[in-house]
Amino acid sequence: MANSVNTNYGANIALQSLNATNKSLATTQGRVSTGQNVSSAKDSGAIFAIATNQRAEMAAQGAVKQSLQRGQSIVDVALAAGETVVAALTEMKSLAVSIEAGGSSATTTALQADYDALQTEIDSALAGANFDGENLWTASASVVTDTSATSFTVGMASPADGTPAGATAAQVQTAIEAFTADMATLGSQSKSLDRQVTFASKMEDALEAGIGNLVDADLAKESAKLTALQTKQQLGVQALSIANSSSQILLSLFR
Repeated sequence: MANSVNTNYGANIALQSLNATNKSLATTQGRVSTGQNVSSAKDSGAIFAIATNQRAEMAAQGAVKQSLQRGQSIVDVALAAGETVVAALTEMKSLAVSIEAGGSSATTTALQADYDALQTEIDSALAGANFDGENLWTASASVVTDTSATSFTVGMASPADGTPAGATAAQVQTAIEAFTADMATLGSQSKSLDRQVTFASKMEDALEAGIGNLVDADLAKESAKLTALQTKQQLGVQALSIANSSSQILLSLFR
């Protein structure tokens, strides 16, 4: 190839190589700074689309988990009130037996007063079993269980009110049996919600890991690559400098 001051083929080659190195260096620096192999659609349109869809699914799973946890809280409050009611009904049965056994008028009046006080306590406990505006002793509630908005109903169709038909042991026992049946229903629903919360948490973790597998960068590998490219960049600058100096060499021929 002829030596020319008009055309410097070596400098062109060196510049092309340096530009390619700079482009690779910018890509690697972006991966190191973001921690991601794919951080935008221009990195990989298909992977970016998949990851974005899965991030939306993960966010929806978070909302499902919140709904389930809210349902757990509603059931827990209802169960707490129910335990108070069961304790009161148990004591009321003892009082009912004593009332039925008879005795002086004053004793019967005192026993009846205690019995009525316990009934008031039951009514107060059930009325106060509210969480976020929901009370399972007055109405059922719906909980979202998946990202398709499938609902799960907690509560009973016709919850027991904890009020015996009368102050006899048999009537109180009937009230206890009806109320504990509802408690058993709530207990089963609470266990079901626990399992669904566990599943939602596992789904969140699996989705997060899956997204990471798609887009996360291997920082150890990228760090080594960054060092190599920085060295290559310095060598490219040096090569370009040498190529540009070739025209100065031609001057020596005319001295």
